Amino acid sequence: MQLKYTPQPSAILLLQDGKVFHGKAAGKKGTTTGEICFNTGMSGYQEIFTDPSYYGQVLVMNNAHIGNYGIEESEVESEGVKISGMVCKKFNVGYSRPRATKSLQQYFEENNIVAISDVDTRAIVRYIRDKGSMNCIISSEESDIEVLKEKLAKVPSMEGLELSSKVATKQCYFVGDEKAKHKVAVMDYGVKKNIIRCLTERDCYVKVFPMKTTLQEVMDFNPDGIMLGNGPGDPGVMKDEIALVKQLVDAGKPVFGICLGHQLLALSQGISTYKMHAGHRGINHPVKNLISGKSEITSQNHGFTVSEEEIGKHKNIEITHVNLNDKTIEGIRLKDRSAFSVQYHPEANPGPYDARYLFDEFVKNIENSKN
Repeated sequence: MQLKYTPQPSAILLLQDGKVFHGKAAGKKGTTTGEICFNTGMSGYQEIFTDPSYYGQVLVMNNAHIGNYGIEESEVESEGVKISGMVCKKFNVGYSRPRATKSLQQYFEENNIVAISDVDTRAIVRYIRDKGSMNCIISSEESDIEVLKEKLAKVPSMEGLELSSKVATKQCYFVGDEKAKHKVAVMDYGVKKNIIRCLTERDCYVKVFPMKTTLQEVMDFNPDGIMLGNGPGDPGVMKDEIALVKQLVDAGKPVFGICLGHQLLALSQGISTYKMHAGHRGINHPVKNLISGKSEITSQNHGFTVSEEEIGKHKNIEITHVNLNDKTIEGIRLKDRSAFSVQYHPEANPGPYDARYLFDEFVKNIENSKN
């Protein structure tokens, strides 16, 4: 689809430490705030924008062109866009894919997403990489830097912020065939659609539970396994969820945690988490499976991680995966329980399929528990 180009008004990106970038307005005209972070993926922007784990974050996209293949309604990971704002080099209003139904501009306007384009994204990413993640503000309606600084000063830090309740379901719901071979309870902290899809594809009937769920409510479903989903925010402040995860593990059902679910599993076992310098976000992160010795290219989106030092103090916990870039922990398993987790996204939408085998291992654990 080719649209006539119309000049865009100017926009400003202001970082918490006072660094300013000038560009052009994209998406909805307005002002937005959040923690700035960057994703190194070259495709899959629609799935990325709708990932609930990005709630509260302004996302810098590394690919030179964003929006070039438009929007296709089925390629979403949640109900609506979850990022707080977007930064890119070239924002394409026109799109070329026949299956697309609208432009990214239309999509952002419908979802009230403020964005900025025509900025040096390489310079921004290098700056964040060196200085670390921080809050920022984008505005296409206010040009006074001092006014923007005042607004930005009121934005809370991601550290200590609970955000899962903003994106998780408020009511239980079911997905899949009720007559499926296995029943899986999914704890929703902002779970992606493709995680659930990967379970139903493996003959699982899924019941998705909201955050404020009791152990009895989960056990009344009589699940064969428990999935701890992904989500946004600081896991360390989710005290009720940590307590429930400990109860779920102690109940003896097979458990599989992904991303935030991985962090909550670690916290439930007395292992703390900490905020990373810049986080991992992209679809090309190398991870080594210490059990098999094989390496995987993985899809990732997280700003917190678990403490390697504290894991070493727990003899019942084994490190199963490590990041080959910075050696951070990417996977653990409990030696005395059928419970394991990974920091990355094996459902990988977008991303490579290298880690899909983890869903097969979870189902195998379920089958073994029935014997």
